[in-house]
Amino acid sequence: MKTIVIGVMSQEKIRARALAIARGEYKPKPGEPKIWFTSMRSVAEVLSDSNRALLKVIEETDPHSMAELAQATGRQPGNLSRTLKTMERYGLVSLRRENQQIRPVANATTFKIWATA
Repeated sequence: MKTIVIGVMSQEKIRARALAIARGEYKPKPGEPKIWFTSMRSVAEVLSDSNRALLKVIEETDPHSMAELAQATGRQPGNLSRTLKTMERYGLVSLRRENQQIRPVANATTFKIWATA
């Protein structure tokens, strides 16, 4: 399983960086974060203990549907769906449609966090 690099910096700096990349003034180096958060609190919410445990269960059990994952974790399907959609927005999981079901796939279970002042 690959490691995802996560960056933490202010919204203004994230915006300025994105604009510099779009203008061709800055080219991100290999290993730089592709996922950005505006605060450590946001990182802590998305990568909470329970969410990291969820990623581990997805990796270990390879569920074929959200219902199968809900059963394996004991979580309510609605709550699980909301959590996974949030994690998908950040690129931590992929939700693949297969045979009229949605199959969750963990994109990583280890993370490196870069934080700037």
